[in-house]
Amino acid sequence: MYAIIETGGKQYTVSPGDEIKVEKIDGGIGDSVTFDKVVAVSDEDGTLHAGNETGGSVSATISGHGRHKKIDVFKFKRRKMYRRRMGHRQSYTQVRIESISGE
Repeated sequence: MYAIIETGGKQYTVSPGDEIKVEKIDGGIGDSVTFDKVVAVSDEDGTLHAGNETGGSVSATISGHGRHKKIDVFKFKRRKMYRRRMGHRQSYTQVRIESISGE
């Protein structure tokens, strides 16, 4: 059984027991989170139910917070001596998927 959820503007395929990194969510370690924006849910027999009428939800537990590796942002215009260098580190929340409830 798996589900496709949407959070932080991205979609993730999850199964019970998976640990995924999503965009930062408010809450402490050990708090439970429910993802209500479920795009699709599969049954035990493998049938995929998609669309707005799925009515499913995915419950998860926050297992940590952190920041991704730094990326370099470099702006450059040739022959103009224009150079700008910046860096960015995106914050994330690591969650452990506990259960998926379908229709």
